[in-house]
Amino acid sequence: MKITYFGHSAFRIETAASVILIDPFLTGNPHFKGDVAAATEGVTHIVLSHGHADHVGDTVELAKRHGCKIVGNFELVNWLGKQGAGNGEGGNTGGTIQFGDFTVTFTQAFHSSGHVEENGAVTYLGMPNGLVFHFDDGPTVYHMGDTDIFADMALIEELHAPKIAMVPVGDRFTMGAAVAALACRRYFNFDTIVPIHWGTFPILDATPDKFAEAMEGDAGKIRNPAIGEAFAV
Repeated sequence: MKITYFGHSAFRIETAASVILIDPFLTGNPHFKGDVAAATEGVTHIVLSHGHADHVGDTVELAKRHGCKIVGNFELVNWLGKQGAGNGEGGNTGGTIQFGDFTVTFTQAFHSSGHVEENGAVTYLGMPNGLVFHFDDGPTVYHMGDTDIFADMALIEELHAPKIAMVPVGDRFTMGAAVAALACRRYFNFDTIVPIHWGTFPILDATPDKFAEAMEGDAGKIRNPAIGEAFAV
């Protein structure tokens, strides 16, 4: 199994049978300097944590181009269908959906979810989620989405025992570095942690360095992959 980080919260996961994009904010993402077509080649599934524009990203265009499955909260998937992104598979917190060689389970996340219209009105797009992926041929992956710490993270560890985590650390809209480190160290037994949602906008922490400092003796679990370069797990 291969994982590629595109900056912010966007990832590509490749298995033997599937190519999954998570929160594909590529166009307009200052961390991503590559070619969108190349980065998304062969995509079979797009899985979304919530409906903010910096997470939905290129979903509609990619759905039209590839005909891939669009997976997310029920309200979000239905709204995207009206924007031209058909082939949706909606779920909700606590639910699990099977797709060939992997499943995705929707966990809670403490955040918000909506689309800001041109007139300033906000369209509500359901509850935000974390995403737990179980694979036939790889370790369990937990993409936390945008969230604060919450004590029921302990139940996510008990139920799913994820080994690879994508953890927001940039503050302002998610956990900051110290709280993210507390969440990782108190509630989980991760093997690999990729810090996300930092540095994309000026009001976020510019680097994940404070997270590494707060992880102290567990800092060796952190992986900061080069943007656009796949790593094997």
